Amino acid sequence: MPDSETYVTPKVAQPYWVKHAYEVLVETAGRYNAVITYSELAEEVQRRSSLHTHSSMRNWIGGLVTDVAKVNHVRAEPPLTSLVVHKQDGHVGSGYDEVLRLSGESVGDDPLDRENHAAAARLECYRHWGADVPADATPTLTTRARERQTRERTTRAAVAPERRGAICPTCFMEMPLSGGCVNCS
Repeated sequence: MPDSETYVTPKVAQPYWVKHAYEVLVETAGRYNAVITYSELAEEVQRRSSLHTHSSMRNWIGGLVTDVAKVNHVRAEPPLTSLVVHKQDGHVGSGYDEVLRLSGESVGDDPLDRENHAAAARLECYRHWGADVPADATPTLTTRARERQTRERTTRAAVAPERRGAICPTCFMEMPLSGGCVNCS
């Protein structure tokens, strides 16, 4: 392999990048609750391999994580791609569906199902690659995904206030949303 930076097409670099991506992800799995973003992984495989590309990461990173998922599947290992998340929201994204396909599981429409599957897979990765995992550890969403979920719940609650029944003018009790006062009728 070259000692200095070499610019190549992603197709030429892919076999080298897969090897380095696997190593980076095993290192990540060795730290409990650690994840890596797609952009961090892309940067690191190029740095370690000294093979760089002018092509946008979005054009090749999906193929890279798919190849790593295939390696894990062939080796009967937990899917390291569960550790690769989007920087904006902490989610694994639709590329993770390859893990589901390889394991014969259905690819659903609900992104939360994908995230929950990835959370369980991350916990398997941490245990498999020797992270210091608490005995009572349970699968959890990434910190960023949990923060986003909390913000979305808060936003929904603020946007959709609780509906309340009117107050009865006679007995001053709250009436059901469907109509008349149950005390006065």
